[in-house]
Amino acid sequence: MVGRFNVRPGTGEADWSIWDNAANGLRGSGLHEAEAHRQAAELELQYDAHGYRPAETYQKVDPPKHVQAWQPAGVLVAWVREGGEWLGQVRDDDGRYHWVPGDELREAKDRP
Repeated sequence: MVGRFNVRPGTGEADWSIWDNAANGLRGSGLHEAEAHRQAAELELQYDAHGYRPAETYQKVDPPKHVQAWQPAGVLVAWVREGGEWLGQVRDDDGRYHWVPGDELREAKDRP
């Protein structure tokens, strides 16, 4: 279940939290926005809707690669296989993470 973890804003700069949709509870709080997004992205790689994600269903990209979809997407940091489809975990310039179907991603030719 990609999208199990959501980042939620709080009332201050270091008051962002991570919500676990499967467990219906907080997974982290008191975080700066960028750190909350980073931690939520890591949790997405570790867990699916049922618990720990099987090792054969994800793969980190090392080093991360700049990619584009129908528009520049960002930096590809990992792959996850769900529902028979590979999804790319892409970090944008603002540090937010998005899931893009693998068949929509292409390596960005204008970026290293």
